[in-house]
Amino acid sequence: MKILHLVSSPRGAASVSIQLGNAIVKKLQAAHPGSSVITRNLSQNPYPHLEDVHVQSFFTPAEKRSPELAEAIKNSDAAIAELKAVDVIVIGVPMYNFTIHSTLQAWINHIARANETFNYSGGTPEGLVKNKKVYLAIASGGIYSEGVMKAYDFTEPYLRTVLGFLGMTDITTYRAEGLKVPALQETALSKAVESIEV
Repeated sequence: MKILHLVSSPRGAASVSIQLGNAIVKKLQAAHPGSSVITRNLSQNPYPHLEDVHVQSFFTPAEKRSPELAEAIKNSDAAIAELKAVDVIVIGVPMYNFTIHSTLQAWINHIARANETFNYSGGTPEGLVKNKKVYLAIASGGIYSEGVMKAYDFTEPYLRTVLGFLGMTDITTYRAEGLKVPALQETALSKAVESIEV
């Protein structure tokens, strides 16, 4: 099994989403001995935010790309090739202002490409990244999986939508939530780790 672990928190060892993602990876490795893991730290090595040169490169046939466009598309090509080569994707998702970190958004912007990871050839959208298992490791200060704040959660619903659009529909979510709630913060991570099944 080949595992891709995406880290999007800038908080290093203090990050709960990283710790939860690591726990998922550890359980996957225990269940599938010999598995390989690629850890892609999007905070330390971010993908560039999309500029005009990137968008142009996406929509220009390879044989017509200028040297500038050929250079601009390299990050996207590498990210897509890496994604297609793995079996499992573990995504660390710290909640910032109700949504995902901009570094994770930048990665998504580079992998979501027409005729590479999705197309409309049949008249309706078809995701081309299939047969992948995805785990989301979400960390949040409050409780967003249920109750009055559920409507404010733009992490899981968005990721399920965009990854599903690309063909990745087998998604399992684990949450360490309530990290800023006094009655919950001490056990939030341990409860999330204990709930992991792979």
